[in-house]
Amino acid sequence: MIVKGLVVGPVAANCYIIGDEESREGAIIDPGDNAGKILEVVKETGLEIRFIIATHGHFDHNAGVTELKRKLDADFLLHRDDLMLVQRSKRSAMNWGIVIEQVPDPDGYIDDGDILKVGQLELKIVHTPGHSPGGISIYIEKENVLFSGDTLFQGSIGRTDFEGGSMAALAGSIRERLYTLPDSTVVYTGHGPVTTIEDEKRHNMFVR
Repeated sequence: MIVKGLVVGPVAANCYIIGDEESREGAIIDPGDNAGKILEVVKETGLEIRFIIATHGHFDHNAGVTELKRKLDADFLLHRDDLMLVQRSKRSAMNWGIVIEQVPDPDGYIDDGDILKVGQLELKIVHTPGHSPGGISIYIEKENVLFSGDTLFQGSIGRTDFEGGSMAALAGSIRERLYTLPDSTVVYTGHGPVTTIEDEKRHNMFVR
């Protein structure tokens, strides 16, 4: 499996370009900005991008979608419960003093239990609300990796004080959906360093 991570945008979000080494099919997870930089990495990997996936609707995880859609023949996917956040993306960015192009509506919706196939990779969608109503994580069991978006960070968790956020829902998502994964699962977070499920179960002070 190919995993290329890069930090994008003024809020320093993690974007991941992943792919199947054999088929050279790929996906982009959370292109929060810097579409040109993302496209350079895609070109370096030689991947044919099938999907552009946002783990949630906040602009710092999808502001690059507009430009990427102009250059790539790929479907933009999101959980339906975060559609309103995407539709407010330009205005939300302005509230932070950031100017972006309006993010388009998704080409399709993803929900809990869905499987997206990228070559031989099976990307399982895990609905993990709390940071936002439609927040998702992406689990690739065969590769023992999880892309957690803004649900779980190294030693921390996503904010729940934004519209639609819920600490109770987030804690439930982490305990019931993520902490039940194998301890050795590598977690690629939406902000900050990579971690593991075992480390977070042991050391994360926010959700025991």
